[in-house]
Amino acid sequence: MKSLIPFLTLLFTLFISKTIAQQSASGDHPTRQDTLKGSITPERRWWDVQQYDLTIEPDYESKTITGSNTIQYKIIEPVHSREMQIDLQAPLTIDSVHTQGQRLTFRREGDAWFIKMPKQQHHSLYSVTIYYSGRPKESTHAPWDGGVVWSKDSLGRPWISVACQLIGASAWYPCKVYQDDEPDRGATISVIVPDTLTGIANGRLLKKVHHTNGVTTYKWAVISPINNYGITFYIGKYVILSDTFHGEKGQLDIQYCILDYNKSKAASYLKPEVHRTLKVFEYWLGPYPFYADGFKMVEAPYIGMEHQSAIAYGNHFMHGRYGGKKITHWDTKVDRMISHENAHEWFGNSITVKDVADRWVHEGFAGYVEELVIESFYGRQAAKEFFHDRSRTREDSIMISDQPLISAHDIFKDAGDGMYMQGWALIHMLRAIINRDVKFRNILRGLNGRFYHQTVTSTQIENYISQAAGKDFSLIFDQYLRTAQLPVLEYSIHDDVLHYRLTNCIPGLALPVKTSLTKDRWIDATTSWKEITVSGINANSNLKVDTDFYVGVKRIE
Repeated sequence: MKSLIPFLTLLFTLFISKTIAQQSASGDHPTRQDTLKGSITPERRWWDVQQYDLTIEPDYESKTITGSNTIQYKIIEPVHSREMQIDLQAPLTIDSVHTQGQRLTFRREGDAWFIKMPKQQHHSLYSVTIYYSGRPKESTHAPWDGGVVWSKDSLGRPWISVACQLIGASAWYPCKVYQDDEPDRGATISVIVPDTLTGIANGRLLKKVHHTNGVTTYKWAVISPINNYGITFYIGKYVILSDTFHGEKGQLDIQYCILDYNKSKAASYLKPEVHRTLKVFEYWLGPYPFYADGFKMVEAPYIGMEHQSAIAYGNHFMHGRYGGKKITHWDTKVDRMISHENAHEWFGNSITVKDVADRWVHEGFAGYVEELVIESFYGRQAAKEFFHDRSRTREDSIMISDQPLISAHDIFKDAGDGMYMQGWALIHMLRAIINRDVKFRNILRGLNGRFYHQTVTSTQIENYISQAAGKDFSLIFDQYLRTAQLPVLEYSIHDDVLHYRLTNCIPGLALPVKTSLTKDRWIDATTSWKEITVSGINANSNLKVDTDFYVGVKRIE
């Protein structure tokens, strides 16, 4: 294995320069719109979403949509403001709002809309219907920019979808965009399309209604809680093929929604890939979280997205990643979109962070599950090689971020691309420190049992891992999640004595580390100098940290 010392030394230098520059620059100042979008405002606090009942009719030629959302909600606090905040992003507009036979008035403040509500009783259930229309934000680089995708298949037929995680579900329908409040009773999604096309959405198909004006309504439903960006729709010339997976909870219904000319690829490619991947997920993570709503892969006009029970798949029926750089031999041995996006059914859809600031929980675990898939198919060493090569490239370097993995809360902002590999690297290192695979697997399964169908904070996940591992990882989490500093193991060698300590870290940090000089012996590195006698070393010996550990190395003469 090649030495990482020159590489880490260079990256550490660049990292320090970035950190200093970041500390010297003036920080971003959240705006009123940031706060309205990302926090529990008084106009959000008093009501709890029970169910969304969405109807949407896109028009391909004009790139517009008309629709409605009937929101069933429960009053959980006495109403003081008498206003309900609904989120809907410009250029979409709310046309009218109705409840209990009344037409309600509303006002707008940017992308937040405030509806003046009638007097309603505490602890009671009500519903409000919001009619809206307009030309939504268009996504031209889905899923990274967010919005509606107005595409065409290879035969020139309309192919429409949506991806909105980064900008929020209010990019295409009115909702409470704050992630902590999921519709407890799920959602129904009615997609109105021309008779020549098929409308797909989350969950199970309730009914299909042909109308006399040349359109058809497809009504789908999920009964499980669902995060707002996980709700979606697809429109295209689809065929739907059924399948069954025999999992830990019994029979799981599977559907492959594929463009008609790709029908044969569902049986020859998707079925075996999905089956073998689901087996890995259920072994490591526990039962698939949405047996009641089924499992669906939907061919999409972009690379992929973790829409709950209706995963967007655009990897062109190939191993690796379509259009992506081949990073390692192991990259081409699995379909990374099937691995990554379906892993989000556990981490992202069943376990959903309340605030997007904690989104490392979604992406870090989903990234790590890609490694578990390689390990399950090809062995532990292959998985380590896969992780090492993925994490030490320019594209996906674990050092790429110059900000903490947890960003500012209450302003709908995450930490950016760095959370993927840095979160993955943190989980990879924790497994090495725990050093008992049975316990580590129990932690992953335990997380998905304890927080099943729940919204969480990063702190809840951190505390559970520490408790289940029987080790206090709180300082490790603080270091790697709440600072942008990469800890550095400084060392010197005098005679046969290795001196070492941690620097560039928070006070009190302690890390057990495996090194090339101590071989199978671990050293307990802290911020204070320690020493250990090691036979066979001399002044010319160089120390390398095992690649399982997320630290830099610096020799002190």
